[in-house]
Amino acid sequence: MAPSLIVAVVGDFDPTFPTHAATNDALRHGSAELGIEIEIQWQATEALERDLSAVRAADALLCAPGSPYRSLTGAVAALRHGREQGVPTLGTCGGFQHMVIEYARHVLGFEDAQHGEYDPYASELFVSALTCSLAGKTMPVSLVEGSQAAELYGLTEVEEQYYCNFGLEPGHRRTLHDGGFRVTGVDEEQEARVLELPGHPFYVATLFVPQARSTPEQPHPLLTGLLRAALQNH
Repeated sequence: MAPSLIVAVVGDFDPTFPTHAATNDALRHGSAELGIEIEIQWQATEALERDLSAVRAADALLCAPGSPYRSLTGAVAALRHGREQGVPTLGTCGGFQHMVIEYARHVLGFEDAQHGEYDPYASELFVSALTCSLAGKTMPVSLVEGSQAAELYGLTEVEEQYYCNFGLEPGHRRTLHDGGFRVTGVDEEQEARVLELPGHPFYVATLFVPQARSTPEQPHPLLTGLLRAALQNH
């Protein structure tokens, strides 16, 4: 019998969102490549405020595109569990943004760290509106040699697709990087596009949406990497 994994997808599923369907498809592409079975469980963010049992039972977490979520608090709670308990976790687009908020609040000590899509006038914005929207754009990303992302791609220069209007507040890039959530991928303007947490089995955030470029013939290496890390942890 093939190994079986539970993947909890943190996000408020909407069948009309192309990135949500792409998330399910990309996870299945990765599982087929690895020859394993997976159970994909979408976890609504409001419910996660009250109950993390499904997240605690999962072998991997994927924090999905689709920000703003119905509950920032619920998403952050799930991500905190993944980070603290060593659960392989990938955050894409909105997931990237919420991983930044979780880390700023619970590791760096910025209790009022906020996301500009929820509160644009907050005093401590760690996620703010991008100068130019990236929605619908495919752009180059340069990866740090030796980073987990570069090892998974087998490349240091890649192209990826974006759906977002918010990203890491530039004024806090150094705070985050020096605080341990390392910037390992940047765009042509040197803006942060990939984050990794060294020492964790797999804790990776991408502002782009790798799911969008996954196919049955070419499963995306980041999704496959997430599942492989979960399999090793299982």
